[in-house]
Amino acid sequence: MADLKIIECPRDAMQGLHDFIPTDVKANYINTLLKCGFDTIDFGSFVSPKAIPQMRDTSEVLSKLDLSSPSKLLAIVANERGAEEAIQFEEIDYLGYPFSVSEEFQKRNTNATIEESLGRVEAMQNLCIKNNKELVVYLSMGFGNPYGEEWNSEIVYKWCNVLFEKFNIRIQALSDTIGAANPSLVESLFKEIIPALPNVEIGAHLHTRLENAQSIVAAAYKAGCKRFDGALKGLGGCPMAKDDLTGNMPTEVMLDWFEQNGISTGINNEFLSKALLESKMVFPL
Repeated sequence: MADLKIIECPRDAMQGLHDFIPTDVKANYINTLLKCGFDTIDFGSFVSPKAIPQMRDTSEVLSKLDLSSPSKLLAIVANERGAEEAIQFEEIDYLGYPFSVSEEFQKRNTNATIEESLGRVEAMQNLCIKNNKELVVYLSMGFGNPYGEEWNSEIVYKWCNVLFEKFNIRIQALSDTIGAANPSLVESLFKEIIPALPNVEIGAHLHTRLENAQSIVAAAYKAGCKRFDGALKGLGGCPMAKDDLTGNMPTEVMLDWFEQNGISTGINNEFLSKALLESKMVFPL
């Protein structure tokens, strides 16, 4: 299916690791991922090195990438200052911003209230428009709230709608920051939001345990989702969420489900196998 988009997220896999991954090792791994045929590579971030020290070399990594492939590059930013840094690089196509439907998590993740976060979205969207970039907004805590705050699908839809109506954010990814989703919740949420926002590309950025991965992918796809984030081997997770990380959606498990169901992903399996082997050097266990 030509309109299926697979986004590989090595940045998400790397960011929480304690030991610093050498710049050349990062760049070599991402260069292999660029040959796999992913729609987009979430390769790095422009955030405070105090908050995410692993990503302090993002601009240097970028200078070492072979950008002859059609895959696009996405960098995460947490505020306007990070966005101003990211837009200096012509090679970057997308800026990603984690907007939270939880006030508590917004403070933990970006040191801002939801109201302040909306101001950041507006400023970053203006920067993107002026500099030929596109802002991708992730709706953190999109499938549940561990902090005792109210959570329901109406709250998630409300913020998706605000982001589109007020700021014209046309790519939004519902993010299961803590691995709270189950297939019925995933299906019902996507079935509610996708038809209600036909001009928005609604994606799935799911953190999950391996045994739940394919059932959640199936639920999202059957509900109309065509944009999926993953990280090879399911490594990583959000270091700002809670101590016990729930890993990313394993890309290879997700791709297996699509293949088993006759859904074309456009991924080059030869380079995918190579990337899986190289990941052992990047993420020694």
